[in-house]
Amino acid sequence: MTKIFPMIAKTLPGLEPVLEQELIALGANNIQIGRRMVSYEGDLKMLYKSNLYLRTALKVLRPIYEFDAEDIDILYTTLLHFDWSQWLTADMTFAVDAVVYSSTFKHSRYVVYKTKDAIVDYFREQTSGTKRPSVKLSNPQLIFHLHIAEQHVTLCLDSSGESLHKRGYRMEQDRAPINEVLAAGILLKAGWHGQCDLMDPFCGSGTFLVEAALIATGTPPGIYRESYPFERWPDFDSELCSEVYNDDSTERSFDYHIYGSDLSPQAIAKAKRNVTRSGMSRYIDLSVGDFADQHLPHPEAETEPKCLLVMNPPYGERLSDYDLEQLYSMIGRTLKFQFAGAQAWIIAHQVEHFHAIGLKHDLREELYNGSLPCELRGYTLFEGKHKEYKEQIAQRGEEAPQRRERGEAFHHGKGQEPRRHRSGYDKPSYSKGRGAQRTKGPRPAGSSSSGYKANIQTFGSDETFVHETEANDNE
Repeated sequence: MTKIFPMIAKTLPGLEPVLEQELIALGANNIQIGRRMVSYEGDLKMLYKSNLYLRTALKVLRPIYEFDAEDIDILYTTLLHFDWSQWLTADMTFAVDAVVYSSTFKHSRYVVYKTKDAIVDYFREQTSGTKRPSVKLSNPQLIFHLHIAEQHVTLCLDSSGESLHKRGYRMEQDRAPINEVLAAGILLKAGWHGQCDLMDPFCGSGTFLVEAALIATGTPPGIYRESYPFERWPDFDSELCSEVYNDDSTERSFDYHIYGSDLSPQAIAKAKRNVTRSGMSRYIDLSVGDFADQHLPHPEAETEPKCLLVMNPPYGERLSDYDLEQLYSMIGRTLKFQFAGAQAWIIAHQVEHFHAIGLKHDLREELYNGSLPCELRGYTLFEGKHKEYKEQIAQRGEEAPQRRERGEAFHHGKGQEPRRHRSGYDKPSYSKGRGAQRTKGPRPAGSSSSGYKANIQTFGSDETFVHETEANDNE
């Protein structure tokens, strides 16, 4: 009988509804949206699929124990009596990280140390002091995640290790790059599924471009990873994992093209190398150029829209060599007069940036780019005045795009029919990792070269970001 258990997928603020839709598409059960997280239920196959397929998840956690603790002594005693042998042996290595939002437990580092002590003392009691597992901060065999909300404690297994936004294809980055999970979330909010051409005129190191190609072709974002921590769990099913990994039923053809440009030749050089690593070169054209000189790639296109533009222009927080008002004014003019028939999606930090664009938006949504509060705005681009555009739409018996404010639901388009056979992907230029080509047969075991770094977000708290703490075996 298949065992069903709870899981938690963590994400960035504002992407919870997108992650929910992804989980629905995967077939997860009992899905509930929380703060920077979505909880759900499934089996081992769902856990493997979650790590491989979810584009907007940062981590996938598996809760294994919940209890209430009034103080640090009760926390230690309760953890000491937990049956750690279900998951860990005295010969294994482990790490502990913690997120604490509590007036009782004020020091997350101390919580981690007491958790480590409880695990070690448990095995010392079981082996009469002869054996104990070791703490290892880099690439441990098991990672335990402790979350405390006031006095409620949730102990989880971390199935992902390093944050899932680190796909593996972006080995080089330009200044102020956008997070891969945020880029994928924006594309999904925009309804992108490969239905037309796509353009990013401020492409930097190419994150939007690669994420767009992965979505358009139905390629799972997790295939670049060499290994996952769940492969070292005692209930790991190698055959089932290979089945999930080698399933190409979600893949589909992509008949349009993706265009990226930037003023910086250095940025384009980095983008080319990242695109090559991703195996998506056949779909992506890169060039050095000014957005003010660009036009619709195919004005005669009969797609709706003719082109989808996504952009993350400079904010001025890290980049000081721009006249921001003139830059955003240029963006507005170029969109208005050179991209009629397209849709544009822009993420920016200041409301003044959007004022300089000077166009009416159809959508406004609050997001975070790193620690910066930002807005995402969507625009339908047309010739002439907005009133005339609405009249033309009404004459054709169609409905004009409805203006949606933050928090409203998004409708994602359906992709093209999936194809069963993978073909035409570029061979990644690096030797390690699986890139965009899967090897049929058993999934080879590997070890993450980057190790584990604890710095993920809370779930269910009011804090925006909480840094985690790991246990050190020498302390």
